[in-house]
Amino acid sequence: MLELEHGFRIVDVTARLTPEDGPWQRDRGRPISPERLEREMHQAGIVRAIVSPIPRPDASYVQANNGVARLSVDRPFVAFARINGPRPPGQGATNRLRSAFATRREAHTSPADVEQYAYDDRFHGFVIDPGVDGLPDDAVLDQLEAVDLPVCLTVSRAAPPETLAEVFFERSFPIVVSHFGDDRLDRASMARSIDLLERYDNCHLDTSFISYRELLERALLEHPDRVCFGSAAPAVHPNVSVMEVLTLDVSEDLLRRAFSKNASRLVETVAPDPS
Repeated sequence: MLELEHGFRIVDVTARLTPEDGPWQRDRGRPISPERLEREMHQAGIVRAIVSPIPRPDASYVQANNGVARLSVDRPFVAFARINGPRPPGQGATNRLRSAFATRREAHTSPADVEQYAYDDRFHGFVIDPGVDGLPDDAVLDQLEAVDLPVCLTVSRAAPPETLAEVFFERSFPIVVSHFGDDRLDRASMARSIDLLERYDNCHLDTSFISYRELLERALLEHPDRVCFGSAAPAVHPNVSVMEVLTLDVSEDLLRRAFSKNASRLVETVAPDPS
């Protein structure tokens, strides 16, 4: 793809970088080398990208997180640690009962893990996909609140925003909800996610996988400080994701907020160098 020409500084809050291949990757998108991801980001004019491992069911993320941090060195990548938990997502009496008796196993993220990631200067936040990773227990959530780093929350049909609100949104740490809270291109569901911004001041939405112009424009116009650009690379080429935002009928100021300013406020590491 050709390099895009625009005058914006762009930060990507939703990219994946997995250091090893395996059969669990088959339905999670193509693997990509850090060199190719960096090249595609450069083509799109993206100056920094938050990266994390792809979801891997029933496995510890320690090795994958360390691999992503290693591959981010001397590249325009900012590593977020992927975490998991023992509690199943969803509502209903059965799920609540299972959640109440869920016990953290060795592969699950512990409060000590969260503290270690938070004070390791290689990591700058957390990512969790409750539909695959499960939900953290209260002790881990308390530790996430104590370290107060942003959490990127990948939603899905199994774990829509409405069912996760009472677990995450009532907490004090900043949250970035992927693809406007829906992975099925359901307009009504995405609109409900925009409505959630009225209720939760710590909640933000990223633009990954969103092709509906009216929803992107509505979110930016109604909540200009709560929308962050996300490409979902490598599943989507960053050029495509950038163009979907560039072509919106909104002011340059709103574009700059979505492309960089809002993410820079949440993650100090991606902010421009004052010098």
